[in-house]
Amino acid sequence: MSELRIGVSGWSYPEWRGVFYPKGLVQRRELEYVSSKMNSAEINGSFYSLQTPASFQKWAAATPGDFVFAVKGSKFITHNKKLMNAHTPLANFFASGILALGDKLGPILWQFAPWFRFDRKIVDKFLDQLPRTTVEAARLSSENTIADSSRTFTESVADSDLKYAFEPRHESFFTEEFVKLLRSRNHALAIADTGGKWTFSEDVTADFVYIRLHGQELYQSGYTDTDLEHWAARIRTWQHGGEPSDVKLIGKKARKRKRDVYVYFDNSMAGHAPLDAIRLAQNLGLSANI
Repeated sequence: MSELRIGVSGWSYPEWRGVFYPKGLVQRRELEYVSSKMNSAEINGSFYSLQTPASFQKWAAATPGDFVFAVKGSKFITHNKKLMNAHTPLANFFASGILALGDKLGPILWQFAPWFRFDRKIVDKFLDQLPRTTVEAARLSSENTIADSSRTFTESVADSDLKYAFEPRHESFFTEEFVKLLRSRNHALAIADTGGKWTFSEDVTADFVYIRLHGQELYQSGYTDTDLEHWAARIRTWQHGGEPSDVKLIGKKARKRKRDVYVYFDNSMAGHAPLDAIRLAQNLGLSANI
């Protein structure tokens, strides 16, 4: 059976209080509340700075056993280092506590800056450095340079393969060359709805599909019932191994096979994201306690 995960990108938004979160809910219980309504969430604080093992352990403990976290890769690696000289930053990233999620660790998302252009050699070298399993990640994390050892976690508590998704925004990435590069490693090209602000394609390049829904008006607008029905139909098709009839492709169609699908709403303003996530989940037959 293929897996379907639908959730939100982040969960600590003041705009959600009184709209999605019940009035009076204390902030420390917001993730617990999210996990009672959906089966996944994307950790986005890891994009801005290294988190701590204590935080990852707290998040894991606050959620049900079958909950899954996607983790957003470090902005320091993608934006500051531009994927170059990434060995030590990757060691620090994996040592920051990600592995403490254990079986709750889902895909790791690498989002590139809109100005970052595709360079085959740089991207290829970076992909070669990514650990393929949690065991490899633990080995890499032991080479970290984090001064405070209490802020590191370098054990593999779950021996599993790692999944990676990539969300480029510069048009130079949207070529058959990049699609083939991802397919050769079973990495996903994220399908990102940004209301037309940035280029996207719907090439399936892995055994899972990773979708980010940022809103028709970037980060701000909600999705209509018609919008969600559109995405639900596409998700069903991808999940069962097909391609939508009007799919937007760069390369050749992917081999037909069932796929896991991960969907995260990032239209966080005004509390749209969690409400839209619940509506999409219901459309696709996932239970939600609302």
